[in-house]
Amino acid sequence: MKKYTGVCSALLVAVFILCSSLINDGSSLKHPAPKKKTIKRAEVDTKMEWWSKARFGMFIHWGVYSVPAGVYQGQEVKSLGEWIMHNAKIPVATYQAYAKDFNPTQYDPEKWVLMAKNAGMKYIVITTKHHDGFAMFDSKASDWNIVKRTPYGKDVIKMLADACRKYNMKLGFYYSQANDWNNPGGAAQGGHWDKAQDGSFDDYIDRVAVPQIREILNNYGDVAELWWDVPTDMTKERAAKFLPLLKDYPNLITNDRLGGGVQGDLSTPEQYIPPTGVAGRYWEACMTMNDTWGFKVNDHNWKSSKTLIRNLVDIASKGGNYLLNVGPQSNGLLPEPIVNILSDIGKWTKVNGEAIYGTTSSPFRVLPWGRCTVKESADGNSILYLHVFNWPANGELLVPGLENQVTSAKLLATGAGLKGKKAVDGYVLTVPTTALDDNSTVIKLEIKGKPKIAQYIQSPEADGSFTLSPLMADMHTAAGGKAVIVEGRNEANLGAWTDPSSFVSWEIKVAKPGIYAVEANVFTATDANAITVSSGDQSVKTAIKATGMTGRNMNYVKTSLGEIKITKAGVSSISITPIAEGWKSINVRNITLKPVN
Repeated sequence: MKKYTGVCSALLVAVFILCSSLINDGSSLKHPAPKKKTIKRAEVDTKMEWWSKARFGMFIHWGVYSVPAGVYQGQEVKSLGEWIMHNAKIPVATYQAYAKDFNPTQYDPEKWVLMAKNAGMKYIVITTKHHDGFAMFDSKASDWNIVKRTPYGKDVIKMLADACRKYNMKLGFYYSQANDWNNPGGAAQGGHWDKAQDGSFDDYIDRVAVPQIREILNNYGDVAELWWDVPTDMTKERAAKFLPLLKDYPNLITNDRLGGGVQGDLSTPEQYIPPTGVAGRYWEACMTMNDTWGFKVNDHNWKSSKTLIRNLVDIASKGGNYLLNVGPQSNGLLPEPIVNILSDIGKWTKVNGEAIYGTTSSPFRVLPWGRCTVKESADGNSILYLHVFNWPANGELLVPGLENQVTSAKLLATGAGLKGKKAVDGYVLTVPTTALDDNSTVIKLEIKGKPKIAQYIQSPEADGSFTLSPLMADMHTAAGGKAVIVEGRNEANLGAWTDPSSFVSWEIKVAKPGIYAVEANVFTATDANAITVSSGDQSVKTAIKATGMTGRNMNYVKTSLGEIKITKAGVSSISITPIAEGWKSINVRNITLKPVN
């Protein structure tokens, strides 16, 4: 798909509009343009309503790159499938010859749409042009397209748009607005390698990119989402060339990758799930089923259906959408593992879709056994959908901190009622001894009012130690300051910690007073930082040494933060506070408190 530097912090998810207007046989039919208007916040929220309920979509990466399928001159190229031209530095003429072998005679767009629909997906986003510049539609702006350069000679985008319309599936378009390795003048992350690529980038935008955006917005009926990608060299002035086109489509949802400071409607974390979602933004996590976006013949590293189902649950529990990728072969067929995985996901969503679609994020910071999604009832009450990944062996499931009155509890799959009772730490449900579904068994819990969750107070582990998760930290900052946020792909960390007025704290319950050694894995680029660890009137100050980088990767170093004395049994607050003088920035994870003998 892309090499997108800074993807961890990239925001903005892509959103889509109904494929509901009729199109005739001519691809030149124009989508009627509404009167231009300034879109207000309330209108933005309205256009996002369907997307917020959808939660699950299909991403399709398909193009000429599926012909070499990761192999060039008999050798496998260490590259994403769709990046083979760039990474192998394939000359333009050599790459364009692959189009003669791109003949998807087994392409059945209706079958694709029904496969997505049966998997529980509510929208589709397909690559109309990726970085190789090849248009998958009949373009008048460049003859480097499927109709003019392939033996197939048909507009596959029009065919898919017709199928989406037939089955009421929303359709969005991916378009690489900057990177183009075939049309002269197109940008290239990392530079050009063939004289045939030379030309003016601004001329390329005016001659190819802007006209092609006009074509895909005008010629295929309602477009739900426009998914920009990799804004190489996209200045504010260059991005501004595209914006007038968008004003004619007030319902069009766009992402955050156009460039030039344009934020769009969606944040787009790629290949990871933000630990706490993306606060204050609509967001959509795009992820692959194996290790590539475009088809690669030798990529067999398929994720399990369980992993992908749990990804869907995790993302929904954090208020985001899951855009799950498929990479068709050059003949138009989806690889068999993709077909099987989609079937497995569909079996789960058919039973449990109520707990995904139209839900909002979890009121719990962390659930040790799984995730939670929420729906508000018209009467002001709420439904908590408890997605249990780790089934309790003792037949008791604690819903930690829940203070609301429970009016009903049952297994979503069977409707069987469950008994429960109030407990000191929340609400305990009596559940069967084995899970109904190993992927995620869902319990439907109806409660009075909106969810009210008691402050989380952490109890010690068996050896008396505590692991202070970034996910459980309380964030504090002065008025107008910049709060610490939870970051991380594979491991949550306290990051973007640039404001010395910001600090974090945790509530813990200790059995008896004592001294605790505090350790954490820390990254910092300089020796300028120092912190204070406090509990009550006890505190210890520690200077933090620079840990350095390995390439573009942060080095986290296990660091002693000193010893802190907790003077009384019961609930105590542990805080980490910057020392303002000289403060730059740190990232912190794996914080532990261990009793000192």
